[in-house]
Amino acid sequence: MNKTTYPNSLSLGMIGNCAYSGLIDREGRLMWCCLPRFDGEPVFNALLDPSENGAVWQFELEGLERSEQEYEPNTAVLRTRLYDGRGQGIEIVDFAPRFWSRGRMFRPTTLIRRVKVLQGSPRMRVVLRPRFEWGRQPPQVTQGSSHLRFVGPGLTLRVNTDAPVSYILAETFFVVDRPMNFIMGPDETLASGIEDTARLFEQETIAYWKQWSRALAVPLEWQDAVIRAAITLKLSLFEDTGAIVAAMTTSIPEAPNSGRNWDYRYCWLRDAFFVVRALNSISEVATMEEYLRWLMNIVIRTGGGHIQPLYGIGQEEKLPEAILEHLPGYRGMGPVRVGNQAQEHFQHDVYGNIILAAAQAFHDHRLFRRAGRAEFVHLEAVGEQAFRIYDSPDAGMWELRTRARIHTSSALMSWVACDRLAKVARSLGLPERIRYWRERADIIRNRILKESWSEERQAFAESFGGRDLDASALLMAEVNMIDPNDARFVATVDALEKSLCDGPFMRRYEAADDFGKPETSFNVCTFWRIDALARIGRKAQAREIFEVMLKHRNHLGMLSEDIHPITGEMWGNFPQTYSMVGTINAAVRLSAPWDNVI
Repeated sequence: MNKTTYPNSLSLGMIGNCAYSGLIDREGRLMWCCLPRFDGEPVFNALLDPSENGAVWQFELEGLERSEQEYEPNTAVLRTRLYDGRGQGIEIVDFAPRFWSRGRMFRPTTLIRRVKVLQGSPRMRVVLRPRFEWGRQPPQVTQGSSHLRFVGPGLTLRVNTDAPVSYILAETFFVVDRPMNFIMGPDETLASGIEDTARLFEQETIAYWKQWSRALAVPLEWQDAVIRAAITLKLSLFEDTGAIVAAMTTSIPEAPNSGRNWDYRYCWLRDAFFVVRALNSISEVATMEEYLRWLMNIVIRTGGGHIQPLYGIGQEEKLPEAILEHLPGYRGMGPVRVGNQAQEHFQHDVYGNIILAAAQAFHDHRLFRRAGRAEFVHLEAVGEQAFRIYDSPDAGMWELRTRARIHTSSALMSWVACDRLAKVARSLGLPERIRYWRERADIIRNRILKESWSEERQAFAESFGGRDLDASALLMAEVNMIDPNDARFVATVDALEKSLCDGPFMRRYEAADDFGKPETSFNVCTFWRIDALARIGRKAQAREIFEVMLKHRNHLGMLSEDIHPITGEMWGNFPQTYSMVGTINAAVRLSAPWDNVI
């Protein structure tokens, strides 16, 4: 395909089933899909290679004039409608099967694409071009009467279809005169007919997601935004192990030509905690239960020692970072990276994020298996490590590669670790441990309030004894370390607005990092600002900023990591769990109560 036909923004929808995912653009092109799991090699990579060598799957309508796209309400089933200049059109239904079957969750690594005629006798061609080894290796293709096999070095994909196989192989335009179904998955024969399988799986998947969404405790206002964010976060769960990935993509730049291109297809303990907490807030606690399976494996295997800020979704420790020189990158803006050097970092906030993610499991009576004393013992080892290193320099939560300081945000999360352990000890009836952890929490809190405060800036700074400002200071109120009406916190909010805000948008920090000063705003920081403003009584301002953020989502209600404050364009990996978390948190914080209408 011609490079210029690819989108210049992240106008993408996501389908998935907690085993894998795919990203589809406004014209129904499958632009990104990693198999057999989120961190696998992309078999469709056109998002990072918009050239003739890019791997894409599209249904190209002859004479395409316009398109429409939306989700089936309250589901992860995506509908794209394409129309030509004469009003003829087709609808593409895309989904990954997910539903209960035979007493278990059925979530195969299968993608189903269904095409039907909307009007007239439209002509289309099927462009089906998977590739392997990050696009280096075209597949060997074999065909049967109703299927195609795409054979790669370590993976074989089978596409069962009731469309004309000869037309697909030749990429020939043909009249769409009946519904057509495409089922891509493992190299296995279907148990029933192609159309029957596709139709049944669609019905069951829609029913599953509608039941799942109905159980959410959504706020009165912004319900659709919250439901879409919740489904997106759920789709970031790798249910096989319980890991939660930070985003589905790698190497979407944080800003144009910035070189800030990172691989986010792994489980950051920090990001995962925020996902768990957001979903818990709307009564979706199953994700927390799944995540804690993965998390406790990490806690136990590290035995109270150093814990990395991120791991692979199968607990992999080694995620070596490499640059793939053969790929041009998103909009030609390389480099394309696989792996992430942050695995080597010391980021001391990780210990508090672990305990925060697990804390509710000790208090919530709805869970199938509540956490108890055995889990508390393991988490105490994490708390001991947090207390040992809380005043030691680290890379900080923004993963600075060439600078270490005693970051306020890291010390803050060490305080959280001790504070929450004291609260868990209370729930378990362990008075000695309550006192033990409360004393340690108080020590850290006093150090933070004393050494992070900058008289010069009249704000809490980003590090002990520092003067630079950092949006993460807003978390001090969010985790309840300081009363939001404390004059020092209010002054910090004011100082951050003056130094880090471009209108409604907020950047992460003001000091230059390894790549210079940040150009784009960081969406989660804007959401932290919204939360802080609401807490200090500026709800009207908070609501105004939230409405701006909602308007900057893409047409399907999704956000990436960053927004350019001048162009309003989304940048950074997509969809970013942090940003979708912020949508839920802001709506829950700001919404009018249900008793306003009932």
